[in-house]
Amino acid sequence: MTTVFPRSVSVVIPVRNDAVLLEQCLRALERQTRRADEVVVVDNGSTDDTVAVAERFGARVVTEPVRGIPRASAAGYDAATGDIIARLDADSRPRPDWIERIERIFRSRDGLDFLTGDPSFYGSTPLVHWMGEHLYIGGMYTVLTPLLGHAPLFGSNMAMRAETWRSLSGEVHREPQNIHDDFDLSFHVRPEMTVLRDRSLVVEVSARPFRDWASLRRRLSYVLPTVRLHLPREPLRVRRRARREADAEALRG
Repeated sequence: MTTVFPRSVSVVIPVRNDAVLLEQCLRALERQTRRADEVVVVDNGSTDDTVAVAERFGARVVTEPVRGIPRASAAGYDAATGDIIARLDADSRPRPDWIERIERIFRSRDGLDFLTGDPSFYGSTPLVHWMGEHLYIGGMYTVLTPLLGHAPLFGSNMAMRAETWRSLSGEVHREPQNIHDDFDLSFHVRPEMTVLRDRSLVVEVSARPFRDWASLRRRLSYVLPTVRLHLPREPLRVRRRARREADAEALRG
C-alpha cells in the first residue's frame, strides 16, 4: 500500500434519533485544537431534529435510509473526503486535542492503517463506569486481540486511512443489522495492515448501554452473529498465522 502522509481529516458520525447527544458531540468538535476538515453526519432515518442540529453546526449530512449501523457507518466512510477518516458516535464527547492527536499519530507512524482508542464513560454511577471500562471494553480487548492478531476497533473512538477503507469497503458486511460494524471491520483487517491501540486516546462515551440488562443484552447479542460471518471462511488459527507471518516479513523488510 502506498504511504501518503495525511493532510486532511474527516470525522464520521452515524446517528438515528439522537439530536440532543449529537449536539453535545458537535460542540466538542467545535472546541478542537485542530478542527476537522469536514464532519459527516449520517442520518439513518431520524424523525427528531438530528438533521437540523447537524446542519446548524455546518456538518455535511449524508442520508442512509436503510436502517442499521453497518450501512450508516459505511455510507459515511464512503462519503468522507479526508486522508484520515475518524469515527465517533453521537454520544461521544472527544477531548479538545482528539483530532490533533490522531493526525500526529498517523504522521509519526509511517504506514499505520488503523488507530483505536479507549472510552471514559459518563452518565451513570462510578461503579457502572468502572465496569464498562474494565470489564466490557477491557474484556473485549483482552479476549479479541489474541483471536484477531491485533487490537479490535472501537467504533466510538477510532480512525483509519481513507485509502485503507477504500481497499476494504467492498468486503465489509453492510446489510445485517444485528452485528457490530466495528467488530466486523476488525475481522476484515488484512494481515499486512497495521492497527495501533493508543490507550491515551480517550473519548467520553455515554454509559447508556449499561443502564439495564436489556440494553446490555442487546449489545452482547450482536457479538456472536458478527463472529459467525467470518469463522466459516477464516478459522482463527489461520488468521493468527497469517498475522504472524506478515509481522515477521515486516521486521525482515
